[in-house]
Amino acid sequence: MKNLAALALAGVVCAASMNSLRAESLPPGEIDFGSFDAPSGGSEFVEVNLGTTVISMAARLFEKDEPEVAKLLGGLHRVHVTAIGMDSENRLDIKKRAEKIRAELNSKGWERLVTAHKQAQDVGVYLKSKSKEVIQGLAIIVMDGKDKAVFVNIVGDIRPEQISLLGEKLHIDPLKKLGRAEKE
Repeated sequence: MKNLAALALAGVVCAASMNSLRAESLPPGEIDFGSFDAPSGGSEFVEVNLGTTVISMAARLFEKDEPEVAKLLGGLHRVHVTAIGMDSENRLDIKKRAEKIRAELNSKGWERLVTAHKQAQDVGVYLKSKSKEVIQGLAIIVMDGKDKAVFVNIVGDIRPEQISLLGEKLHIDPLKKLGRAEKE
């Protein structure tokens, strides 16, 4: 019985240390939002995880007709989007998680590009740069009133001039506007 308890304890310690290693060894530009559960009330829940394989396939589809899009996609390593409906059961947890992620981004040297509060919307756009010429990651957190939250992380080598194209192709309004402002 003692051996079984010791083995179980060792397993828990190993699992905990593996989780902390995973969190610390994320590639530059990648954020761990944690896992979300679908709301119990049937509210919206969409999660998209695109890795290099799928992104590379998409880049090949665009090569002939839209070479700029293909070039942009070729530099991406990961796209993660979670849109989750909020209800009385999960709203507080999601708001706390958004605050924690924003604090983590600030503490890890991400540059806050956009903070916008309009009516019940709260938008934050963060950038992790490698140099003046290359962006390693973008993180976008949107709290849409009491109804919905959206968490976006785009990881890869993105040129600043590609930001508005990225916003247009992925339908991310703050990036569209940011890219236009940069051109002016």
